[in-house]
Amino acid sequence: QVKVVESGGGLVQAGGSLRLSCTASGLTFGDYGMAWFRQAPGKERGKVSCISGSGTNTWYPDSVKGRFTISRDNAENTLYLQMNSLAVEDTAIYYCAAARLGSGWCPVWSREYTYWGQGTLVTVSS
Repeated sequence: QVKVVESGGGLVQAGGSLRLSCTASGLTFGDYGMAWFRQAPGKERGKVSCISGSGTNTWYPDSVKGRFTISRDNAENTLYLQMNSLAVEDTAIYYCAAARLGSGWCPVWSREYTYWGQGTLVTVSS
């Protein structure tokens, strides 16, 4: 049984930093491209970063590029998201997801991600 659990969310002031973690079990972690998504109140879920199984390749949208860094430790089955220079607009529930095998390391659509965590709330105050 696959289990994905995020942690590290919380309340931070604008300009501050947080590091999210995601631990996965029940799967061969290094086989999966992984991604972080976020969903703000009243908005659709959107992808904020992804990383290939080996960690060699990463992707970010312009909205977080240069501020967020995704990384992984395959020996520990853990995915990370380092978030710096946080802004109020970054407030959201952040989700960790594993890409469906055969869908590539960073599929565009959320339906191509097969395993999801329950989310961790990040609140950025002004």
